[in-house]
Amino acid sequence: MKTSLSWLREYVELPAGITASELDTALTSLGMEVEGIVDQAATVTGDLVVGRVLTIEELTGFKKPIRFTTVDVGRDAPQEIVCGARNFAEGDLVVVILPGGELPGGFKIGARKTYGRNSNGMICSAAELGLSGDHSGIVVLPAGSPAPGTDARPVVGLDEVLIEVEITPDRGYEMSVRGIARELATHFGVRYVDPAGRDAPGGTADVPHEIVVEDTVGCDRFAARVVRGIDPDAPSPEWMQRRLVAAGIRTISLPVDITNYLMIELGQPMHVFDLNRLKGGLVVRRAHPGEKLTTLDGVARVLDAEDMVICDETGPISLAAVMGGETSEWQQGTVDVLLEAAHWDPIMVGRTARRHKLFSEAAKRWERGVDPQLPLVALQRAVEILTEHAGGTVDERILDIDHVVPPAPVSLPVSLPSKIVGLDFSAERIADLLTRVGCAVTGTDPLHVVPPTWRPDLLAPIDLVEEVARLGGYNDIPSVLPPAGSSNGLTPAQRQRRSIGRALAENGYVEVLSYPFVAPGTADALGLAVDDPRRSAVRLTNPLSEEEPLLRTSLLAPLLGILKRNLGRGRRDVALFETGTVFLPHLAATAPPALGVDRRPTLDEWAAANEIVPEQPWHLAVVLTGDLDPAGWWGEGRAAGWADAIEAARVAVAAAGLLASRISVRAAEQAPWHPGRCAAILVDDIVIGYAGELHPSVVAAFELPKRTSAAEINLDALPAAPVIDAPRISTFPAALIDVALVLDRAVPAGDVQAALAEGAGELLESVALFDVYESEQLGSGKRSLAYKLTFRAPDRTLTSEETIAARDAAVAVTASRFGAVLRGA
Repeated sequence: MKTSLSWLREYVELPAGITASELDTALTSLGMEVEGIVDQAATVTGDLVVGRVLTIEELTGFKKPIRFTTVDVGRDAPQEIVCGARNFAEGDLVVVILPGGELPGGFKIGARKTYGRNSNGMICSAAELGLSGDHSGIVVLPAGSPAPGTDARPVVGLDEVLIEVEITPDRGYEMSVRGIARELATHFGVRYVDPAGRDAPGGTADVPHEIVVEDTVGCDRFAARVVRGIDPDAPSPEWMQRRLVAAGIRTISLPVDITNYLMIELGQPMHVFDLNRLKGGLVVRRAHPGEKLTTLDGVARVLDAEDMVICDETGPISLAAVMGGETSEWQQGTVDVLLEAAHWDPIMVGRTARRHKLFSEAAKRWERGVDPQLPLVALQRAVEILTEHAGGTVDERILDIDHVVPPAPVSLPVSLPSKIVGLDFSAERIADLLTRVGCAVTGTDPLHVVPPTWRPDLLAPIDLVEEVARLGGYNDIPSVLPPAGSSNGLTPAQRQRRSIGRALAENGYVEVLSYPFVAPGTADALGLAVDDPRRSAVRLTNPLSEEEPLLRTSLLAPLLGILKRNLGRGRRDVALFETGTVFLPHLAATAPPALGVDRRPTLDEWAAANEIVPEQPWHLAVVLTGDLDPAGWWGEGRAAGWADAIEAARVAVAAAGLLASRISVRAAEQAPWHPGRCAAILVDDIVIGYAGELHPSVVAAFELPKRTSAAEINLDALPAAPVIDAPRISTFPAALIDVALVLDRAVPAGDVQAALAEGAGELLESVALFDVYESEQLGSGKRSLAYKLTFRAPDRTLTSEETIAARDAAVAVTASRFGAVLRGA
């Protein structure tokens, strides 16, 4: 929100000598974030003076008209200045910046030769001075202006102080001169004049134009006035242009500038229609799905059923509360206008603005809340300004369709502010502070408070407590640390997740955090089956982005998006992991009960509410692509593959404190993995997740390299880590024996390894697969699995007979269970 200090002074009697620092402190203490306070006089440096044009010589031979002038600037000799403007004559008073000065934007002025003549300075336009967007000519001062040589800053309004503040989303009333002036009056305890306090005539039975409001929830008030026969070429007054430029708004035309001016002054967005371009009466309704409207920015938009629109017989002509349409906007030559001021549902406006990415100044105010009592006041003020500067005949008929619900009273216990804030507030003090912001306060204890119409954010007792704390002075609230209670430290689940994160980081994976929001098409991109329960997702009522309104049921989709982003920025070898919650909804036939904040819910209410809360288990996901082992002078690198994803899952489960003997891997089919390169990860024969190479269609959907691999496991499904006794460390040497077994290709290597461990007995220290070999010489459907067996006794050196006997026992179990034979036997 941008405005000027002089504009504020029209409605609040600020101290005469208030400094920028004092103003900054006051605004900050009121809860506004001050972006900047700028003295406009400092934006133009050097000599900016009033000058009188003495002579004008028309230069010829150039592509555009050029004038060579002499100007009296109050010095011994006139200044010679070359100028391209045509809107001044000899004897006119103008604004001149002399050599050595600097205009806004860093434009430095010097003496130079141009168009064959010397030019010592520049005659300035309003745009060059930063006063408006008018480049059509230079500033010609009215008769009676100060003599040549006088400082021109106060003459043209460059003695103004500009203020820019950031307004919090719950305080829409502060997005106006009216609101900020009221706040400053409250802070300094000075007189305040409400610009909306003027009388305005009410609606009449006979209306100036036929209008029907079909949806009184989306639009609970709609008012309109008509003015005919205005001068279409009447310019906006200079004072209005200066204030609009100070507010950061481009001047367009008198009718449009008036609506923008009143939006800044009162906080009431308005719209001006060309009455002669409207076809029949107007209808205010929800859009029909698929309807189209070309807005003022020239963009053809497809409307949503939630959007509110204003229509005539041709269809939608305005995206209500956000932006008007091309077919009904004011145009050069418009002489009959319909001025509209309404009150729209903030939630509807916020969603419409985000859906169409149209964050207009009007939409910013509507979604924060606008005073529903402003429409008639704003229309009366607009009619007065318009007819004063453009003439015309005012239609005395006034349309006012009013379905506004008055603010609901709030009951405030007198003890609540003191209890929450930590300061003593008497009932009289609380009533005084709330009255200052416009509340009507009655009663003793509790206080019955009726919020003003411009404060839709005051809905509950805690909102009133916030106002008491804010106006009572945030700086007076003591800074006291709350007592720190005893802590039991991290929970077992937290320690488990940290251990897993450290283990994966030590293995080269980088942890990332993603948003839990996904697009509706995510399930299709992951190739989930129609009956896959992961397709059922929670849809948010107010998503941050309309493109991602669902909560994730898998970590993979957001993680693959991060992988794609890293690859797009030049990373080739990427290994990422994330731990987080997924959201698995409960399908309920009834909505949960509405829980208030005035009491603790009953056990039945709490249980009913929790029935619809989705399950939120913690998952771990990893993705990897590129080279896992980099290439270099030592040789070629090794590309990451499905086996590495499985190993990452093993590392994570082992880091959770589970013995390797409890972990197994089996071939499986599960989207989004490749059916032939997917493995189920099991703990105690219970599936906790999947790992492997992603399906080619998934890789293509996310625009990832081929062979990209991933894993996802349910951390909540992991059993608690057992207490493990410290292993006995033997000082005797180990006996190493390799065995190569030939067996059916379909037999899982993990099952063979488990059989070897079972048969080898207590002397076996470890067993590991180190080679897989396939050849026609082994027979059809056969393969060779080679394992390294390590034997060790705790109290002696094993003999070769003992070692071979243990090996033979291990092989015997595999032979009986899988039909395995020693290779080469």
